[in-house]
Amino acid sequence: MTNQLQISQIGNTHSAQVIDLILPIQQIEFGVPITLKDQPDLLDIENNYHATGGNFWGAIYDEKVIGTIALIGIGNGQGVIRKMFVNKDFRGKEFGLAQQLLENLIDYCKSENIADLYLGTVDILKAAIRFYERNNFVKIEKKNLPAAFPIMSADNVFYHLEIAKL
Repeated sequence: MTNQLQISQIGNTHSAQVIDLILPIQQIEFGVPITLKDQPDLLDIENNYHATGGNFWGAIYDEKVIGTIALIGIGNGQGVIRKMFVNKDFRGKEFGLAQQLLENLIDYCKSENIADLYLGTVDILKAAIRFYERNNFVKIEKKNLPAAFPIMSADNVFYHLEIAKL
Protein backbone atom coordinates (compact mmCIF):
# COMPACT_ATOMS: atom_id res chain seq x y z
CA MET A 1 0.00 0.00 0.00
CA THR A 2 1.30 3.42 -0.96
CA ASN A 3 0.23 6.88 0.14
CA GLN A 4 1.78 8.47 -2.94
CA LEU A 5 -0.57 10.57 -5.04
CA GLN A 6 -0.48 9.58 -8.68
CA ILE A 7 -2.49 10.63 -11.71
CA SER A 8 -2.92 7.91 -14.28
CA GLN A 9 -5.21 6.70 -17.02
CA ILE A 10 -8.00 4.58 -15.61
CA GLY A 11 -10.67 2.38 -17.16
CA ASN A 12 -13.61 0.18 -16.38
CA THR A 13 -11.87 -1.54 -13.46
CA HIS A 14 -12.16 1.78 -11.61
CA SER A 15 -15.81 2.49 -12.51
CA ALA A 16 -17.18 1.69 -9.06
CA GLN A 17 -14.68 3.99 -7.34
CA VAL A 18 -15.36 6.75 -9.88
CA ILE A 19 -19.11 6.46 -9.26
CA ASP A 20 -18.52 6.47 -5.48
CA LEU A 21 -16.56 9.71 -5.84
CA ILE A 22 -18.75 11.57 -8.32
CA LEU A 23 -22.36 10.83 -7.33
CA PRO A 24 -22.13 12.09 -3.73
CA ILE A 25 -20.41 15.28 -4.90
CA GLN A 26 -23.12 15.91 -7.48
CA GLN A 27 -26.15 14.87 -5.45
CA ILE A 28 -25.35 15.49 -1.79
CA GLU A 29 -22.70 18.18 -1.77
CA PHE A 30 -24.09 20.35 -4.58
CA GLY A 31 -27.68 19.17 -4.91
CA VAL A 32 -27.46 18.62 -8.66
CA PRO A 33 -30.48 16.52 -9.71
CA ILE A 34 -28.51 13.88 -11.61
CA THR A 35 -28.32 10.12 -11.14
CA LEU A 36 -26.20 7.26 -12.41
CA LYS A 37 -28.98 6.56 -14.93
CA ASP A 38 -28.26 10.03 -16.40
CA GLN A 39 -24.56 9.16 -16.70
CA PRO A 40 -24.22 5.67 -18.16
CA ASP A 41 -20.76 6.65 -19.41
CA LEU A 42 -19.46 5.99 -15.89
CA LEU A 43 -20.28 2.31 -16.28
CA ASP A 44 -18.22 2.00 -19.48
CA ILE A 45 -15.32 4.45 -19.32
CA GLU A 46 -13.35 2.69 -22.02
CA ASN A 47 -16.00 2.91 -24.74
CA ASN A 48 -17.20 6.39 -23.81
CA TYR A 49 -13.81 8.05 -23.38
CA HIS A 50 -10.83 5.98 -24.57
CA ALA A 51 -12.52 4.81 -27.78
CA THR A 52 -13.33 8.40 -28.81
CA GLY A 53 -9.67 9.40 -28.90
CA GLY A 54 -10.11 10.88 -25.45
CA ASN A 55 -9.08 9.51 -22.10
CA PHE A 56 -10.08 9.25 -18.44
CA TRP A 57 -7.67 9.98 -15.62
CA GLY A 58 -7.88 9.32 -11.94
CA ALA A 59 -5.95 10.86 -9.10
CA ILE A 60 -5.18 7.91 -6.87
CA TYR A 61 -4.12 8.19 -3.25
CA ASP A 62 -3.84 5.25 -0.89
CA GLU A 63 -5.26 3.01 -3.67
CA LYS A 64 -8.45 5.10 -3.84
CA VAL A 65 -9.70 7.40 -6.62
CA ILE A 66 -9.86 10.88 -5.09
CA GLY A 67 -10.12 12.93 -8.27
CA THR A 68 -11.09 12.53 -11.91
CA ILE A 69 -11.02 14.31 -15.24
CA ALA A 70 -12.05 12.95 -18.60
CA LEU A 71 -11.84 13.89 -22.25
CA ILE A 72 -14.20 12.93 -25.05
CA GLY A 73 -12.75 13.33 -28.52
CA ILE A 74 -15.40 14.76 -30.88
CA GLY A 75 -13.29 15.06 -34.03
CA ASN A 76 -12.00 18.08 -35.94
CA GLY A 77 -9.26 18.65 -33.36
CA GLN A 78 -11.89 19.21 -30.65
CA GLY A 79 -12.44 17.65 -27.25
CA VAL A 80 -14.89 17.91 -24.39
CA ILE A 81 -13.89 17.91 -20.74
CA ARG A 82 -16.10 15.81 -18.52
CA LYS A 83 -16.14 14.42 -15.03
CA MET A 84 -13.78 16.84 -13.30
CA PHE A 85 -14.28 16.07 -9.62
CA VAL A 86 -12.03 16.17 -6.57
CA ASN A 87 -12.81 14.73 -3.14
CA LYS A 88 -13.47 17.70 -0.82
CA ASP A 89 -10.61 16.66 1.47
CA PHE A 90 -8.15 17.17 -1.41
CA ARG A 91 -9.44 20.45 -2.84
CA GLY A 92 -7.75 23.80 -2.75
CA LYS A 93 -4.48 25.40 -3.67
CA GLU A 94 -2.54 23.55 -0.98
CA PHE A 95 -3.04 20.32 -2.93
CA GLY A 96 -3.32 21.76 -6.43
CA LEU A 97 -4.97 18.54 -7.52
CA ALA A 98 -7.58 20.07 -9.83
CA GLN A 99 -4.83 22.06 -11.53
CA GLN A 100 -2.69 18.93 -11.95
CA LEU A 101 -5.62 17.03 -13.45
CA LEU A 102 -6.37 19.84 -15.91
CA GLU A 103 -2.72 20.23 -16.91
CA ASN A 104 -2.49 16.48 -17.48
CA LEU A 105 -5.51 16.64 -19.79
CA ILE A 106 -4.14 19.67 -21.68
CA ASP A 107 -0.77 17.97 -22.17
CA TYR A 108 -2.59 14.97 -23.62
CA CYS A 109 -4.56 17.26 -25.96
CA LYS A 110 -1.35 18.84 -27.20
CA SER A 111 0.16 15.42 -27.91
CA GLU A 112 -3.00 14.32 -29.76
CA ASN A 113 -3.45 17.56 -31.76
CA ILE A 114 -6.65 18.53 -29.99
CA ALA A 115 -6.67 22.31 -30.35
CA ASP A 116 -10.05 23.26 -28.87
CA LEU A 117 -11.54 22.18 -25.57
CA TYR A 118 -15.15 22.65 -24.57
CA LEU A 119 -17.02 21.93 -21.37
CA GLY A 120 -20.41 22.28 -19.79
CA THR A 121 -21.07 22.81 -16.11
CA VAL A 122 -23.82 23.90 -13.76
CA ASP A 123 -24.15 27.52 -12.65
CA ILE A 124 -24.35 26.57 -8.96
CA LEU A 125 -20.79 25.18 -9.11
CA LYS A 126 -19.22 28.60 -8.45
CA ALA A 127 -15.77 27.33 -7.48
CA ALA A 128 -15.57 25.22 -10.65
CA ILE A 129 -16.56 28.21 -12.77
CA ARG A 130 -13.88 30.38 -11.12
CA PHE A 131 -11.34 27.60 -11.67
CA TYR A 132 -12.09 27.34 -15.39
CA GLU A 133 -12.03 31.12 -15.84
CA ARG A 134 -8.67 31.35 -14.02
CA ASN A 135 -7.41 28.77 -16.52
CA ASN A 136 -8.35 30.91 -19.54
CA PHE A 137 -11.60 29.20 -20.45
CA VAL A 138 -14.00 31.66 -22.09
CA LYS A 139 -17.74 31.48 -21.47
CA ILE A 140 -19.74 30.82 -24.63
CA GLU A 141 -23.39 30.48 -25.51
CA LYS A 142 -24.85 27.00 -25.88
CA LYS A 143 -25.67 27.78 -29.53
CA ASN A 144 -21.91 28.25 -30.21
CA LEU A 145 -20.95 24.72 -29.15
CA PRO A 146 -19.74 22.34 -31.86
CA ALA A 147 -22.52 20.22 -33.33
CA ALA A 148 -20.84 17.07 -31.96
CA PHE A 149 -20.79 18.39 -28.36
CA PRO A 150 -22.60 15.84 -26.13
CA ILE A 151 -24.80 18.01 -23.92
CA MET A 152 -25.58 16.77 -20.42
CA SER A 153 -29.10 17.59 -19.21
CA ALA A 154 -27.87 19.37 -16.07
CA ASP A 155 -25.36 21.64 -17.84
CA ASN A 156 -26.36 25.27 -18.26
CA VAL A 157 -23.00 27.09 -18.52
CA PHE A 158 -20.52 26.40 -21.32
CA TYR A 159 -16.84 27.20 -21.89
CA HIS A 160 -14.21 27.03 -24.62
CA LEU A 161 -10.41 26.98 -24.44
CA GLU A 162 -8.19 27.43 -27.46
CA ILE A 163 -5.10 25.43 -26.49
CA ALA A 164 -2.77 27.24 -28.92
CA LYS A 165 -3.32 30.45 -26.91
CA LEU A 166 -1.86 28.91 -23.74
